[in-house]
Amino acid sequence: MNILICDPISTKGIALMERQEGFNITVLKQRLPEAELLPIVADKHAIIVRSETKITKAVLDAAKNLKVVGRAGVGVDNVDVEHATQRGVVVMNTPGGNTISAAELTFSMLTALARNIPQANASMKAGEWNRKAFSGIEIFGKTLGVIGLGRIGSEVAKRAQAFGMKVLGYDPYITMTRAKSIQVELAELDEIYKQADFITVHMPLTNETRGMINAKTIKKMKPTVRIINCARGGIINEKDLYEAIKSGKVAGAALDVYESEPLPKDSPLRQLPQIIMTPHLGASTEEAQDNVGIEIAEAITDFLVNGTIRNSVNMPSLDEKTYNTVKPFLILGEKLGKLLGQITPKRNERIVITYGGRAAELPGEPITRSVLKGFLEHVAGPDVNQVNVRILANSLGLKVQEVRSNEESDYFEWVHIAVFSNGEQNSAAGTILGKSQQPRIVELYERSLEVEPEGVLLTFFNKDRPGIVGYIGSLLSKYNINIANMSLNRDVAGGKALTVINLDSLPPQELIEEIAKDPDITDVKVAKL
Repeated sequence: MNILICDPISTKGIALMERQEGFNITVLKQRLPEAELLPIVADKHAIIVRSETKITKAVLDAAKNLKVVGRAGVGVDNVDVEHATQRGVVVMNTPGGNTISAAELTFSMLTALARNIPQANASMKAGEWNRKAFSGIEIFGKTLGVIGLGRIGSEVAKRAQAFGMKVLGYDPYITMTRAKSIQVELAELDEIYKQADFITVHMPLTNETRGMINAKTIKKMKPTVRIINCARGGIINEKDLYEAIKSGKVAGAALDVYESEPLPKDSPLRQLPQIIMTPHLGASTEEAQDNVGIEIAEAITDFLVNGTIRNSVNMPSLDEKTYNTVKPFLILGEKLGKLLGQITPKRNERIVITYGGRAAELPGEPITRSVLKGFLEHVAGPDVNQVNVRILANSLGLKVQEVRSNEESDYFEWVHIAVFSNGEQNSAAGTILGKSQQPRIVELYERSLEVEPEGVLLTFFNKDRPGIVGYIGSLLSKYNINIANMSLNRDVAGGKALTVINLDSLPPQELIEEIAKDPDITDVKVAKL
């Protein structure tokens, strides 16, 4: 087996694979551009990367013998997972290997920022002795705002509490019970901006979080605030941060990640002494590198030698026969999860997944993980996968319950998902139809209907009156939105109806607002599947 290691990993991991008979290991001495990588991967059965090398569609197509890609780390945004799946290439990662390293770096940044340690060190190395220029502040008694209370954010909160800081946390998906267990006071973003002396972000980079720290939000912060980002570049608008520090609105910042990496040499951020900067060192500790290096080496070896799939982000750990049987339900489960993830409240306490009929006889774990992956994508973005969904759900305080039911139904096999939030329940159910094994949504909000779980869904409740469908159709036409399909369910004639429309494209917000203005229409929601 030919194995290519593109980026530096622990020598312990390399040694583990070198001891395996029949393994031919190639270790690149430096990162190569795509064009130079293509001929090298042609005969490789496995490729191991960190975050530097990108495994693109072109690389995957050039690697004709490729069976597995291993990412020594959590995020797989540098791997074209979708194309790898199409090619039948397993993509593995190492979830959780750098949690402590990232949390410790964040807190190190916080203390260095408070006491101007890097600046003072540079001054001393330059032969100066300037005590007054580097006077700092104590962190004891100060307020830390943690934006994102996942695994790393929670670990940062623990360390801050040990130093006597008050910790406010923002995470729209974490439950009150989970927040209480880690002794964090939940607060809305505006309250954190108003109160926090230090703000640290630990959110994934999504459309919702991109640029969330910007001129508008900085304006709401204390004039002495200090900002830390060891999570993802792009969460902070660097231009706005530069201007805020230059004007004196922000006292300082500590950055480990950037909108563009490597950070350009002419970046204006480099000019400001109030900014502490490191070159993406979140996982750069001996322990973290040993952990992820050994873990990915063991996983790759086990797969190539024994065919065992573990820590896969694109395939469940099932034998081929079972996988083919379960596959339609993996698709259905993820679609149902995506739907509910977009139409339910952000903060949820419990999700109950019920398998009925012949579906109750299937292995539920991979289906449950697919449901959770779909449901939590709006929380964690591309970082969520079947491997880490359980950890992510637990970090949010989301209880996951699986039920196997013998209840009679109109369908031979079905999956029902109920999400509970503040005493309210939202639910959806689906089945697999015919020999073509097509997934269908057959229940929404406890109303029976049949909907193809594809594209964009527009859902709303409306009074059952003549002309409502024509009215909606005319509004959609006005905005050049085409209807692909429609399903209706009413309780009684003239009563309350649920309408679900498959659209060919995403409707603009103005259209949604116009539909919602009608007094006979309520709960207008859009989901992209």
